This record gives sequence, C-alpha cells and structure tokens, in this order.
Amino acid sequence: MNGFACKASFSPSDFFFAGLAMPMPTNNMLGSTVTPANVMQIPGLNTLGVSMARIDFGPGGLNPPHTHPRATEIIFVLYGELDVGFITTANVLVSMTIKQGDVFTFPKGLVHFQINNGKGPAAAIAAFNSQNPGVQAIAATLFAATPPVSDSVLSKAFQISYQEVDEIKSKLGGKR
Repeated sequence: MNGFACKASFSPSDFFFAGLAMPMPTNNMLGSTVTPANVMQIPGLNTLGVSMARIDFGPGGLNPPHTHPRATEIIFVLYGELDVGFITTANVLVSMTIKQGDVFTFPKGLVHFQINNGKGPAAAIAAFNSQNPGVQAIAATLFAATPPVSDSVLSKAFQISYQEVDEIKSKLGGKR
C-alpha cells in the first residue's frame, strides 16, 4: 500500500495546511528550521505522491547533509541566497549558489545540503514527489542512533579518535 489506510470520512481541513506561510525561528544549533507539509500534516495527501516543506535560514544557517529515501526534491528560493549541493554515487560534488527565484533539484536518495552564506536571512520552498519523502540526516543518523553505533565503527570510518567520536555524540545528543 502506498501510504496509510484511507479514512472512512474526511473534511476540507484534511486538505489544508497554513504552516508554510510564515518564517520560523532559526535560533538553534544549525541556524535553520524545516517545516514539513506532508501526509502527517495534510492527511489528504495520502497516496497522492506530493508534498512540500519550507526551509528558513538565519545568516550562516545550514540544512545539514541528508537524504530523502523516497523522493526527489526541488527547491525554489523565496529570498536570500543559498549554496546548495549534492554528491553523486561516484562521489562527485554538484554544487552552486542560487538566489531568489532560482530552482535547484536534488535527485532521490543522494546526500545533499543547503547553507546560507549570506549576511541576511534566506528561505526556500521544497517540493517532493512523495507524500512522505522521509529524511535521514547523516550526522545524526551515525552519531545519535539508538542503540548507538559503535565508537570503533565511527572512529575507523571517519579516521578520528574515540574522544572525537564522544565529542561529536555529545553535541548531537547521542549516547556514548
């Protein structure tokens, strides 16, 4: 089944969401906030294969490297300027700077990111070809998993010390 079981009854509110209209605060560790508009917020999207999100960035704000296992993403810059990129399966970085009115696409399943290197705020609207694209943030996935990924795995994979692994885990809320 593609999505959730259909509801026995529905209302117009199942097809509405006002959450993308206003900027969200960016005063957090990454300086960015993602506001999803997917099947969890809009039940009427169930099985329709589309969703959106708003990403707000403070100056220097980062939407960290992540993937969407079930969707391709296309973003439209509302205002500001973003450095964006994705890494191909051949480990080639495809990146550029995009500004207000520009569009950039991230292929399904590839690691990608956006960062605001400008002096002012920036915002973008993302669209996905899935009602539930999923998201897997690379750093949090590896360093804040439950149960935790072994320090020996992380140390060897990233060629860092156990102490550095613990430092990263403590910053991301992972268990040591």
